[in-house]
Amino acid sequence: MKRFDNYIDGQWAGGSKTFENRNPANTDEVVGVFTAGESASMEAAANAAETAFPAWSRLAGPARGNYLYKVADLLDQRFEQISEDMTREEGKTLPESKGEVRRSINIFRYFAGEGSRFPGMLVPSERERVHMFALRKPLGVVGLITPWNFPSAIPAWKLAPALICGNTVVLKPASAAPLSAWRIVEACHDAGIPKGVVNFIAGSGGSLGTALLNAKPLKGVSFTGSTEIGHWLHGEASKRRLRIQLEMGGKNPTIVLADADFKSAVENTVNAAFFSTGQKCTATSRVIVEEAIYDRFLEALIERTRQLKVGNGMDSGIQIGPAIDQKQLETNIRYCEIGTKEAGAPVVGGRRLTGGAYDRGYFFQPTIFADVTPDMRIAQEEIFGPVLSVIRAKDFEDALRIANDIPFGLSSSIQTTNLSRAFDFIYGAQAGLLTVNLPSAGVEYQLPFGGTKESSFGPKEQGPAAMEFYSDLKTVYLKY
Repeated sequence: MKRFDNYIDGQWAGGSKTFENRNPANTDEVVGVFTAGESASMEAAANAAETAFPAWSRLAGPARGNYLYKVADLLDQRFEQISEDMTREEGKTLPESKGEVRRSINIFRYFAGEGSRFPGMLVPSERERVHMFALRKPLGVVGLITPWNFPSAIPAWKLAPALICGNTVVLKPASAAPLSAWRIVEACHDAGIPKGVVNFIAGSGGSLGTALLNAKPLKGVSFTGSTEIGHWLHGEASKRRLRIQLEMGGKNPTIVLADADFKSAVENTVNAAFFSTGQKCTATSRVIVEEAIYDRFLEALIERTRQLKVGNGMDSGIQIGPAIDQKQLETNIRYCEIGTKEAGAPVVGGRRLTGGAYDRGYFFQPTIFADVTPDMRIAQEEIFGPVLSVIRAKDFEDALRIANDIPFGLSSSIQTTNLSRAFDFIYGAQAGLLTVNLPSAGVEYQLPFGGTKESSFGPKEQGPAAMEFYSDLKTVYLKY
């Protein structure tokens, strides 16, 4: 059983307190034992990052980029091991893990290239012989708080732009799946990134989150996680006027119109609702179907969902893995009880899977509730599991109204062959991420990512927009 220590000031730092990282598909397996960080270790990490900041920020952008290229190469060399680690600690299928690790590698290479661009602004002055321009400068020490559902990609898409902009970092991963982020930090260490530039503290989110926000060197914090914690974080960070970026919950709709490519619409809905066990902030949890095809679509949706294979993500042919832990499993069960009271028994699923290997993991059936109305709790509250509500709409206008009538606004999808309806949706949907004839979940790193309303706060992540959060502008007026 391997022990994984924290990483502070270029050294692996042990401690007396530890916690186990167990496989949610087989709780008999301990994936690793992690050093549990404490307030003192968080303070030490922030101080180390502050000490390292002047030299790292003065390093030329292309030179910082070269370090990121090395990190990507190391992750590529360790691709198989890191992918298997992710499946064992988070539960998603091995093909999904491989896709995520490949994405993390691409993210580091993408932002490594940004070190050679790092655009500022150059504009003409109204005055004679005055040269005006603006340069990008890093914030300083930034804290990164990442979730368990994308334990490699989300640390990558926060860490890489933070570093290329010249910041130094304290990374706090979710304690439910810290190994994938640890592997990235290991690659940073092996790539020779100077000591103190990257620091890693694992452990309890409550105590460590407070310690991070109280760390004097901290200048900004980027968080992905629950809406409840995001609201608390916003309040605490605002007391210090820290720069803050929040990616939180979603209750994402897929609109299916009568003119849609029927087979594709069914497949896209099932993919978005149930793959990754529905544990995506961009997952479809409401499918809003035009009345003319409602019954036919529901029947096809049920049939396709019954074909899904649930099990250990390391096994060939498995499509749906376990819930991340007992708490999430209980949340799935509780919302199915709520849904049964509101809409009647689910038309498929709704129970924990038991017997044989299922008894050693947190396996739950993909679940569909039919004839759900927009005001029901299962249509309004985030479940973060494989539970789908099917809602009837009179027409496109009614469907769009239902889709938007929600506190969240992360992702939204439409299935249609009508180009005008697609553009009506694009301009009318209240969400930050829109897909047309694709699943609502599944994004690439080259474009901005983020939502509206209760789903997000602050500048967008990924793509060129990521530089906006991790840097500021220094404006220069030069008379010659």
